[in-house]
Amino acid sequence: MLTLEDCIALSELTEEEILAIASHESIPEIAAAELGNYLARSIDGEWMIKAMIRDDIAHACACANRERELTLKLVLRNYICSHPRCDARRRAELHIPERRA
Repeated sequence: MLTLEDCIALSELTEEEILAIASHESIPEIAAAELGNYLARSIDGEWMIKAMIRDDIAHACACANRERELTLKLVLRNYICSHPRCDARRRAELHIPERRA
């Protein structure tokens, strides 16, 4: 039987990224790990995860939850560093065409 930690490891995302997805989608962590795994392997999925984290940052800011906002900004920074295809600057370096209008 797979544990939550096993699913997180298989998703190639961090626990914080999985928690951000779970919070954004209002789903359990295990479901967020599966969703994150799927999105990380789809064409525009990395962009979608980035957007979820950015939405969570905006929500934390709107709720005046500064600690959560700063934590999520660090999660976003680390996510962009580990998933270069979701960053426009790195997308150009990797010669990956832009799929968003």
